[in-house]
Amino acid sequence: MSAIVPETQTRVLNLVQAVNEALDLALERDPRVLLFGEDVGRMGGVFRASDGLQAKYGEHRVFDTPLAESGIVGYGIGLALAGMRPVAEIQFAGFLYPALDQILSHLGRYRHRTRGRYSIPMVIRAPYGGGVHTPEQHADSPEAVLCHVPGVKVVIPSSPERAKGLLLSAIEDPDPVFFLEAIKLYRGVKAEVPQGYYTLPLGKARIVREGEAASLFCYGGMVEVCQKAAEVAAREGVELEVVDLESLTPLDTETIVGSVQKTGRAVVVYEAMRTGGFGAEVAARIAEEAIDFLQAPILRVAGWDAPYPPFSAVEHYYRPDAKRVLEAVRKVLRH
Repeated sequence: MSAIVPETQTRVLNLVQAVNEALDLALERDPRVLLFGEDVGRMGGVFRASDGLQAKYGEHRVFDTPLAESGIVGYGIGLALAGMRPVAEIQFAGFLYPALDQILSHLGRYRHRTRGRYSIPMVIRAPYGGGVHTPEQHADSPEAVLCHVPGVKVVIPSSPERAKGLLLSAIEDPDPVFFLEAIKLYRGVKAEVPQGYYTLPLGKARIVREGEAASLFCYGGMVEVCQKAAEVAAREGVELEVVDLESLTPLDTETIVGSVQKTGRAVVVYEAMRTGGFGAEVAARIAEEAIDFLQAPILRVAGWDAPYPPFSAVEHYYRPDAKRVLEAVRKVLRH
């Protein structure tokens, strides 16, 4: 998918405001776009991502659903088959599990099941990740589960400007896209966001900071963490390269391999459980295509193999921070 170039005029938005603006533009541009989920309509979403949109576009296009995630996803599949462009919100990514039957058995299979006659142009948005002391299951990071579903894309933005352009691309996409938004970033970051409608290509990683000493591969809420680690390392004379994967499926292997060929060292950072996490896939791609360039083992900095601590003042021990990233960097540099 080629990108639509954004306007040069910008204004400062946080990430949830950028998401709201993208949804507004999509609803305005295409009458087939429908927005729905738990508390999405009248309340405007638990994080207010759809604030004001029901009043602007009516209850037939922006509406609430029962507390039934399997029903929300199944309903969206039916709408997409009928020619609509459904955008479903799951209130928290950790609530997706009741919908796994719809996701695993149907969502990504229709293009193959019908030999290309039908696809499911549906977006499923969900907040994910920790850092704001939420209850149990509200901080889960199930991206690896979703990446293992055939026929779907998984996109995780790391800034307001990227969130707006990537979400509009996801809504235009002919196939299902999971769009995960880091809760920690919703109101934790502000940035200049281009006005008007623009899209950014899916399936492309981006280098947000160039360096020669080691590569940090990350996405979503961990990009901010890795940038902080890189700033500290730079003060010690070590320049780290920070690569925002942004799109996990499809994964931009070319950019990953190119970075490792330059630095010779790789640290993968993600906040999901370590075992079976998406960092293992990144490490495997590097091992398959760039092992001859490695000067040290690939290291992972991740959550622990335990449930995310709910309501807890110790969640910073679970969620990776710049200190843990720098410990891994020092280890690969000493090797």
